[in-house]
Amino acid sequence: MAKKFGAGFVTGMITTLGTIAAGVFTYKKKVLDPAEQEAKRIEQNRIRANRKSHSAHLG
Repeated sequence: MAKKFGAGFVTGMITTLGTIAAGVFTYKKKVLDPAEQEAKRIEQNRIRANRKSHSAHLG
């Protein structure tokens, strides 16, 4: 009986840890990565707009 309990406990722990890891990975892909990409896009637009505004007033 103790052997079955130990095997079940280990299997349950591995399954739980795998589920948590999958949840964290999914959260990162769905929430954190798009937010970082949006921040990069905004920064690139800011740089481009700054360059345009400076070049517009040269002549």
